[in-house]
Amino acid sequence: MHFVAGLAMLQTHLPILHAFHSPHFKMKSRRAWPKAILFDLDDTLWPIAPVIVQAEDKLFAWLRRHAPRVAERFSIDSLRQARLALLARQPELHLDLAKLRRAGLHAAFAETGEDVAKVELAMVAFSAARNEVTPYDDVLPGLARLQDSLLVGSISNGNADLQAIGLSHHFKVSVAAHELGVAKPDAAIFLEACRRLDVAPGDAVYVGDDVLLDVQGAQRAGMRAVWMNRTGSSRHLEHEVVPDAIVRDFGELLDWLEREHDRAH
Repeated sequence: MHFVAGLAMLQTHLPILHAFHSPHFKMKSRRAWPKAILFDLDDTLWPIAPVIVQAEDKLFAWLRRHAPRVAERFSIDSLRQARLALLARQPELHLDLAKLRRAGLHAAFAETGEDVAKVELAMVAFSAARNEVTPYDDVLPGLARLQDSLLVGSISNGNADLQAIGLSHHFKVSVAAHELGVAKPDAAIFLEACRRLDVAPGDAVYVGDDVLLDVQGAQRAGMRAVWMNRTGSSRHLEHEVVPDAIVRDFGELLDWLEREHDRAH
């Protein structure tokens, strides 16, 4: 390199080098450790599809024994189609899936002449099976570690009963759409969970498997959102959603927390 050209290049880069070594230069600092972390339940902490299949099988077995005319007239699939038709007529029932199922059973019992008083017993049978979930292997150890340094909560559109499942002791608060009357992705349900934990949305992280209901919903409420993507999906690209982090399990979630946050803050 010609001497003059080299000198000119050095002079060009001197301000940058000086700035890097200046006492006023600071690397990008890590964020303060969050005050709370909240979770979706179904398909985030446990797989739900096989649970619902099993619960509907057990419900139908109950119907064969205790409401045989319903079991003769309907199948599991036709009961499901009737619920979907009911939901189309009464879209507000999406806030409470148990209420939707109860209404569907009530209509089926009435149509077949079965005693509608038995509907509640049918719901007890279904609910017991619906709560027979098996958490992913990483969930229980991960929740135990998080409880050491964070307030832990849950927000769900479903009807999982954490008390019946045996996990309620892991959560400081649990907000359900059917109790609040508002469902994800509405910001109100996220804000209510933060209010109950007494933390600002900006001091909380939300973790869920659905890029629209969970990630986009939480971000629009002012929270940071982590996509629990156990399947390697690319749905965030399809919907142009940018999660604050994408993790496959609690191990990666814990790694992200440690890497991006400073416990000393």
